[in-house]
Amino acid sequence: MNKQTGFTLIELAIVLVIIGLLLGGVLRGQELINSARVKSLTRDFQNAQVYLYGYQDRFKSVPGDDGRADVRLPGPPAAQVAAGAGVNNGQINGAWSDDFAAGTEAILFWQHVRLAGLAPGPTVLAAGFDPVNSNNGRIGIQTLAVAPPILTMTGSYAVCSDLILGRDALQIDITLDDGETSTGNVRARPTGAAPAAAMDSATMALAANVNNQYTVCMSL
Repeated sequence: MNKQTGFTLIELAIVLVIIGLLLGGVLRGQELINSARVKSLTRDFQNAQVYLYGYQDRFKSVPGDDGRADVRLPGPPAAQVAAGAGVNNGQINGAWSDDFAAGTEAILFWQHVRLAGLAPGPTVLAAGFDPVNSNNGRIGIQTLAVAPPILTMTGSYAVCSDLILGRDALQIDITLDDGETSTGNVRARPTGAAPAAAMDSATMALAANVNNQYTVCMSL
């Protein structure tokens, strides 16, 4: 009769401890990755504010709206100049989500701050120019009074970032504002929803849909 062998209690305990350590390491690693992503998304909002005020301080003009950008920022490539009745009026016309082909002040903002050495990135309005966040969602800025991205927001400008998970939107609001995504300077709405859907952005809704994607905007 063959003698049957198996794991002893000590061996099983050692295996369970090893499994626990591995799981703890995986969870800790995921936590660090999530934290780094939120910090990167948060910096996007802070950096846009620095670019705006840094350009204003240096040139006494709003980037994107600067009618003398071609003189202040010699090329190559030459800075493109905002045109039309709204130039030099202190507004950033166009939508924050405009792409390079639109050529609006909202997109020229990025060309001007990059040519001024305030922001990294390409300066030619072509494929690859449009600024994106770490989730590959668009990030941009616009005047808030004209077609506001979230109707209930107040202020002069809105910096918006797209394709942000609900749980990350909550952390961004906690870091930059009051922790409530339907009030204060930081607001959120479901990605793709109309601006009127701002009331759907309450923290309770985000907490229940942490894996849904949101557009987050911060007023300046």
